[in-house]
Amino acid sequence: MKIAIASDHGGFELKEKIIAYFKTKNIPLDDLGTHSADSVDYPDYAHKMAHYILNKKADLGILICGTGVGISIAANRHKGIRAALLYNKFVAEMAKKHNNANIIVFGGRTMRFEEVVSYIETFLNTSFEGGRHQTRLDKLDKE
Repeated sequence: MKIAIASDHGGFELKEKIIAYFKTKNIPLDDLGTHSADSVDYPDYAHKMAHYILNKKADLGILICGTGVGISIAANRHKGIRAALLYNKFVAEMAKKHNNANIIVFGGRTMRFEEVVSYIETFLNTSFEGGRHQTRLDKLDKE
């Protein structure tokens, strides 16, 4: 699975920690920015990630802003994107099992690194159930 990651300035520190964590697992991440804690606009990184996923340059995206809310709203404006803000293990499991999220989202100012890693691991170790859930997902992009 190919994974990409991006953040605004509010998520920069957490993004760097996640990249370092994945390096210890020998899993490369495509880093789409930002590359410093200087102020930037989260929609720019949400749109960049959405296009990256939709163009099949990665199978999964990880987005981070201060709370995770703004960047997930921006990403979900793209047809075909299912960005889920993961804030506990149950939500991480359901985001994959029932929603087959293609972008997972975190709050750099609201979540601890250890929690985020556990949510990522839960998400990655869960399988999409398909069936009635796929039928529901198909309805998302009809309009």
